[in-house]
Amino acid sequence: MKIASLYSGGKDSAYALWWALNQGWDVKYMVNVVSKNKESYMFHIPNVELTDLVSESAGIPLIKVITKGEKEKEILDLKKALEKLNIDGVVSGALASEYQRTRIDHICEELGIKSFAPLWHKNQELILRDTSKFFDFRIVSVAAYGLGKEWLGKRITDENIEKLLKIMEKYQINKAFEGGEAETFVFDAPFFNKKIEILDYEIIWDGISGFYIVKDAKLVDK
Repeated sequence: MKIASLYSGGKDSAYALWWALNQGWDVKYMVNVVSKNKESYMFHIPNVELTDLVSESAGIPLIKVITKGEKEKEILDLKKALEKLNIDGVVSGALASEYQRTRIDHICEELGIKSFAPLWHKNQELILRDTSKFFDFRIVSVAAYGLGKEWLGKRITDENIEKLLKIMEKYQINKAFEGGEAETFVFDAPFFNKKIEILDYEIIWDGISGFYIVKDAKLVDK
C-alpha cells in the first residue's frame, strides 16, 4: 500500500509514521503543512522547518504545503497537495481531536483514498509513555498554567515523566496536549537513520507561555 504520512514533527505524527512503516507499507511521502497562521486550528507550528532533516534522515521525500492558515481553507490547501500524489491512503497522528480527524477523513473520502489514524482514541497516557521510551522528543511550546519556562526544550524521559503527569493531573492538562497546552518535536526515532543534533536555540518566554526555537541543527550518527 502506497501511503502519505501527515508529518508535523510532533510525537503523535512521528508515532503514526512509525506505525505505518511497521505495517510494511510503502510510505512514499511525508507531508508537512506549513501554516503562516500561528493560531492554526489544524497544524503544528514550532520548528516545522526541521522536518527537512527528518526527511533526509528517514529517507522519505517531504512534500511541503504552504498555507495562509485560514480556517477551512487550509484543509483545501492540503487536499490540493494530496490529489497530486499517487497514493492509496493517508496516515495521520490524530488522537482525540474530532475537528482534525473528520476533516482528514473527508479529504480522503473525496479523493477516493483511505484514512488511517492508528492513535485514534487510544489511551493518552500510554501513548505518552511509549513515545518517551522510543523517541527523543522535547517540548517546544507551552501555553498552560503549571507548565513553566523550565519545560521548554526538555526531553521527556522515564526520569521526568511522572512529574509531568502529576502536573497534568493537578492542572487538568490533556495528556496528549490536544488543547494546545504544549507542542513537541521529535529529534530521534527508530525510523531515523541519523538523529538531529541541536547546535543553537532560543527560548522565547512572556511569563505565561513560550517557545523553544531551534536556530541551527544538523544530522549526526547515532
